[in-house]
Amino acid sequence: MNKKTVLIFIAVFILSNILIITPSERITAGSYNGQDLAYAILANSSWLVDSSYTDADASGCRQACALSSLGYMQPTDGSTFALFSTGVAGVSIVSTNEDNPGDERGSWFSGGRQGYPRDEATLTMTLQVPMFMHYLYYDVQFFSAEYPEYVGTQYNDKLTITVNSPSEGVSNYIVDVNSGYFVLDSNLIPGSGFDIFAQSGNPNDVDWIDTTPRTPGADAGASDLIQIGGLTHPVSPNEQITVTINMKDSGDNLFDSAAFVDNLMFTGYAKTEIMARKTVTDINGEPAESGDTMKYRVTISNTGAADQDNNPGNEFEDILPENVTYVPGSATASLGAISYSAGDNKIIWNGGVPGESSVILEFQVTVDNGLPNGTVISNQGTVFWDSNEDGTNDATELTDDAYVDDGIDQDNDGETDDDDPTDFTVVVFEPPSMLTEDYSDDAPGDNATQTYMGRQWYETSNGKIGSKFEVSSGYYYETSNSYKTKLRSSGGIQYWNYTFDELDGDLNWWEIWFACGDTSESADLLLNFKNKNDQDIAKLKFEYIQAGSNPPNDWLVKLYYSDQGTSWMQLYSDYVGGYLRKSWYKIRVEKNGDNFINYYLNRSGVGLVGSGTGNKLPASFTNFARVEFSSTKNPVVCPMFFWDEHCIGLT
Repeated sequence: MNKKTVLIFIAVFILSNILIITPSERITAGSYNGQDLAYAILANSSWLVDSSYTDADASGCRQACALSSLGYMQPTDGSTFALFSTGVAGVSIVSTNEDNPGDERGSWFSGGRQGYPRDEATLTMTLQVPMFMHYLYYDVQFFSAEYPEYVGTQYNDKLTITVNSPSEGVSNYIVDVNSGYFVLDSNLIPGSGFDIFAQSGNPNDVDWIDTTPRTPGADAGASDLIQIGGLTHPVSPNEQITVTINMKDSGDNLFDSAAFVDNLMFTGYAKTEIMARKTVTDINGEPAESGDTMKYRVTISNTGAADQDNNPGNEFEDILPENVTYVPGSATASLGAISYSAGDNKIIWNGGVPGESSVILEFQVTVDNGLPNGTVISNQGTVFWDSNEDGTNDATELTDDAYVDDGIDQDNDGETDDDDPTDFTVVVFEPPSMLTEDYSDDAPGDNATQTYMGRQWYETSNGKIGSKFEVSSGYYYETSNSYKTKLRSSGGIQYWNYTFDELDGDLNWWEIWFACGDTSESADLLLNFKNKNDQDIAKLKFEYIQAGSNPPNDWLVKLYYSDQGTSWMQLYSDYVGGYLRKSWYKIRVEKNGDNFINYYLNRSGVGLVGSGTGNKLPASFTNFARVEFSSTKNPVVCPMFFWDEHCIGLT
């Protein structure tokens, strides 16, 4: 059952009760500066320089609150924590008469169940970083009623915590329904408001819910509480940083999610005296592909009070992994001396690390060509350091990826989360055989774009003068949006532009679902398929014909295709006269050898209702570039078309 079905279902049934969980203390965020939320999160309130808070609730900023407890949730520092929600924070998501905005099967704060803007809460804090502090930590836990039904769909509520450091740049922690590490279900989060169960016992379907435990039936989930050491953001001492906590609906305003945030604190990374972190960035942009240049960054932090000196022997070594080649001259160090040893194929650094500070090493490699898809490139560097200040490097520290705990203690140091290699996976680009645009990720009122693996293949113009040519949320076939066209001759030509060069493909077939309304005047809509040389490939025409003598209710639509560009052939529907009546149809234009084009017409719920084969126009499908939308008439009452589920087949 999709969410559109849920909305119809809601109109018929009403939930029978509401359960409101009353926390022991509730402190409202306030509509002006969000200081209560900031104080609830910060381990030390003196760090706060400024704060602001906004949400979509016009009646009182109810999407976030500071709490002393909520069911099993307790502060991890101090007496309060902050809760951010896409509904009413701190309230059960079981609702009656749809009176809890944003709640499951409830109403909304703004825009409508699948409208805009989405329910969104944002706390922004300006913080002063204390002396000697190089990292920012916090505790966080993510809850969602969209789990388990909507994992892997566009209904994907998201928590984003962004730290903007003038010296270290922007870093993000993002968790959502699709990427969230859900390890707890409704049974394990009592009193959270997400301890809900499907009355049918099947949590994979949309269902009425209550708080009666069932196995199976848990209809919400949560991540683990990630505490100090799990999430870090690099900062620098004595600077001012901006921390933004954003909780936002995605895809709808109907099913709630929430986030627990507490114990935001600074540290010098005081786990050991020397800590080494290594990251890798694709300079050419994700994903990593053969031939890309990868930049490694190693941060060696000394959290002790004493300096680490440049002792005999190397202080850092990193043997480069297989399937990469060092970029000559790319190795740099903020302190000390760094070099590449070609004979050993490794990076070497020598130097000291002053107390309460860090050294940054950077170098680049290129990914070898011809690697199989899915090749994992992984390695670790080693820091050699003096643990007892006797002038000899007696201890080692591996570079780590501190975000992941694989449960394996590789170096037998008692830790399972400090020894994961920094790695990346090579993606060999394989041209797609089919592309899809359903307009679900485009903004209503704007033009539409679509990409495949970072390569844009589709973009529409946006006609605002004398025409409507834009994404619409009001009428759609499957997903939350469609594309609306309402063209007169005065609006000129509008375009859907296509780029397949980077996808190593060419057009084989083109299809789309569409719906059109009746009109009381003579009107038409022409679709002209063009290649890069402005040559015609195929043409379609929708023409409104006066089919009776009872205006204005006797204008019906006929669909035609062009045969050799000299005559129009009707593509008949299953209605009398072959007209298109109010329904959803799918038109497919398909290459048929070198000399012909096939046309197919399907009607929703019926299947194939019409087909035809025409001689091709002067140009082939090669280098297909655009579809031109135009009209030869200028009616006062102009018909409106909606387009959805657009698919392209490539050779």
